[in-house]
Amino acid sequence: MIIRSKAPLRLGLAGGGTDVAPFSELYGGAILNATISMYAYATIQPRNDGRILLNAMDKKEVYDLDSTPQLTIDGHLDLHKGVYNRIIRDFVHKHLSFELSTYVDAPPGSGLGTSSTLVVAILGAFAEWLNIPLGDYDLAHLAYEIERNELGMAGGKQDQYAATFGGVNFMEFFKEDKVIVNPLRIREKYLDELAHNLILYHTETSRLSSKIIEQQTRNVLAKNEKSLEAMHKLKEQALLMKEAILMGELDKIGEILDFGWRFKKNLAEGVSNEFIDEIYETAMHNGATGGKISGAGGGGFIFFYCPGNNRSKVIESLKRFGGQTKRYEFTSKGLSTWTL
Repeated sequence: MIIRSKAPLRLGLAGGGTDVAPFSELYGGAILNATISMYAYATIQPRNDGRILLNAMDKKEVYDLDSTPQLTIDGHLDLHKGVYNRIIRDFVHKHLSFELSTYVDAPPGSGLGTSSTLVVAILGAFAEWLNIPLGDYDLAHLAYEIERNELGMAGGKQDQYAATFGGVNFMEFFKEDKVIVNPLRIREKYLDELAHNLILYHTETSRLSSKIIEQQTRNVLAKNEKSLEAMHKLKEQALLMKEAILMGELDKIGEILDFGWRFKKNLAEGVSNEFIDEIYETAMHNGATGGKISGAGGGGFIFFYCPGNNRSKVIESLKRFGGQTKRYEFTSKGLSTWTL
């Protein structure tokens, strides 16, 4: 028997950072994101030899372990171990023997929500294998608890819900981990035009998002005026983006992205740097009307809105920075699981 799952990565189009506590707890957050045709995959093959084999194929890491009710969190494939530990504790109450293989279409630190999406994929595979009845909200919340609370990895809430639900969603974040996912019904031609005009560019650099997020958290707790203003402006950006996309006012997208980028850089040190700023300004000088770095910042993917026929010119102008433009499509489906 083979159990498989896949969950889509996402582009955070607006409101990024407002899903991170304590801002979301104190003021409420809002984000607009969309899943794309890049995925995290998980495969489980049951065994009966009392062993657990963890294989992260993209990272070329393999660990052969004794099957025990709880695996030690030691910095080696902790996401895999964290999901297993929670599954055993909450649902199975006995150790299991299996091989778990995973792969992600984007590298860690890329800003597309890779870690959280991988947790969702692994959790989905276990739920499929063990017939655990988890609804979308239950699964996304459980993935959040595993990554943020049990493994202590800094970050927000949007990625787990994007990977689970899929599609274009306007998400609202409230006190006590309450999340409401509002799927947006967008005309197909608007989505096609959005995908055509949005260039996804990988800088060939990565960053440790937790450091930036921890700084952002400290700024909120200290009531840093500049950082708090930026957070409220990003929340406003999410509302502006939702209205523009629903109404097909796509010419406003670049301007809204640029509006958010100017404030996002004020959230914490490290969101941008000279290299990223130079990439951004080059794209703007060659026809882009706005853009933003994906995720917390500091490296990874940047995307730019290039209306009209400016796409090719912008792509050509970015070649000198040594990165790569990644092709993608928007997707409507979230987590998928199946058994062979």
